Amino acid sequence: MRFQVETKSVADNKACECGAILRGLKRPQDCKLFATVCTPENPMGSCMVSSEGACAAHYTYGRFRDAQVEAAP
Repeated sequence: MRFQVETKSVADNKACECGAILRGLKRPQDCKLFATVCTPENPMGSCMVSSEGACAAHYTYGRFRDAQVEAAP
């Protein structure tokens, strides 16, 4: 090994639904933390950490579309 890099595993918040979201069992908006406590600026789980994460992408691009669909008559 050329460089000694210390790594540290950090578990997701217990209320975070990332596991179920990644398996397709839940949608980001089904998570209690989504867009309230958990945002791209303050991620609580792995799905929100990178811009390619399921929750981060939905936060940025999908949640406004969902709001329009729910408001439609």
